[in-house]
Amino acid sequence: MGTFQIDTPFLETIKSLIEQGEDTPLKRKLKSIHYADIAEIIEHLSIDEATYIIKLLKSETTADALAEVDPDTRERILENLSAKEIAKEVAELDSDDATDLILELPEARQEKVMSQIQDDEHVKDIRELLKYDENTAGGLMAKELVKVEENLSVLKCLNEMRAQAEHVTRVHSIYVVDQSNTLKGRLSLKDLITANSRDKVKDIYIPNVDFVTVDQNNEEVAKIMSKYDLEAIPVVNKKKELVGRITIDDIVDVIKEEAEKDYQLAAGISNDVEADDTIYELVKARLPWLFLGLLGGLGSVFILQDFESVMEQPRLRNLFFYTPLIAAMAGNVGVQSSAIIVQGLANDTVKGSPLNRLIKEIGLSLINGFALALVIIIFGLIINQELLVSLTIAGSMMLVIVVAALIGTFVPIILDKRGIDPAIATGPFITTANDIFGIFLFFYIAKLILIL
Repeated sequence: MGTFQIDTPFLETIKSLIEQGEDTPLKRKLKSIHYADIAEIIEHLSIDEATYIIKLLKSETTADALAEVDPDTRERILENLSAKEIAKEVAELDSDDATDLILELPEARQEKVMSQIQDDEHVKDIRELLKYDENTAGGLMAKELVKVEENLSVLKCLNEMRAQAEHVTRVHSIYVVDQSNTLKGRLSLKDLITANSRDKVKDIYIPNVDFVTVDQNNEEVAKIMSKYDLEAIPVVNKKKELVGRITIDDIVDVIKEEAEKDYQLAAGISNDVEADDTIYELVKARLPWLFLGLLGGLGSVFILQDFESVMEQPRLRNLFFYTPLIAAMAGNVGVQSSAIIVQGLANDTVKGSPLNRLIKEIGLSLINGFALALVIIIFGLIINQELLVSLTIAGSMMLVIVVAALIGTFVPIILDKRGIDPAIATGPFITTANDIFGIFLFFYIAKLILIL
């Protein structure tokens, strides 16, 4: 099946059918479309039009589509649905997605919706998941899984798996537990179907199984699943009792959200915001970093005032025109270095001795600085600039590049060790710091060489 294309003519047809109340052709139009594509269609419609489709189609389809749409859009759609209608959608979702949907409702409405769900076991699972922090493995996991007790025979194990699999959308793994529900290992499908029907599960299961605890952070879970290429991972409580599982689709969402947050931090946006958020929310997210940039700019002004005597020297006035270049090089090098380190910290690849990393960064900075310094010297020759002035500018820039690279490398590492998101170091924070250091070093060295 090829990728479904949602174009303007198709959307116009959908809107026209909704406006005219042509339910039968509308159902026919949407019948064979994947729920993810229906979610995309919903996001192109008005809230009233989206609500119309949710009410029209079967919950088996619309529930998954609702789980895919943007949270703000979903929240507005839910406002247009009754508690009974929402309960029908929730009943069709796996416990993790159902819990996420319930969480978006006001507390009073949460209870009304859950009281309308006929599956008591599903409600019990949702209530349990609501107890966990949404940024932990417990808040991320689903209760649906297939598990077998270690003392079962292979034949009884197969029967048990068939019964459980009816309530699980995708069976990634078969987990083995003891009588107390303690996780013991996992069961290979190959070993299961090749074993004698009278064999016990405990004789054929694999005891080595990766797992996470309910209180582990989402990012830790993502790193573990990425490192070991897992499609699913079991979740246990403090007693090592099996309480749920996390699947790769949930981890992809975590990675996406973290990447978006880091990107916004790198751009100098402190809160998770979107383009259609209110002006107040956007100002609150952006203004603190702009204020930091302003303070950095004022710091540069004071530094330039302190070196006013350098500007008064006729042969040194050209230094002023190189100020933006030095500031830009310092900021660019710092952002490059910090971006690589932040990426390494996120992927857990920043290892080894700090001294080795220091030596490597200094060496790399000297090579880059020397290449760029040659360009400055050649440029000076072309414009007939005094050679000593060109050499001073080139040498200053080399030192600025080395310092900027060291700041960009070690600031994220320090922030990470102190429990602060290192992505903050790739934004205005590092740029402002390097601008100030760069301008100071530039004029200080120029003063030492050309005046004293």
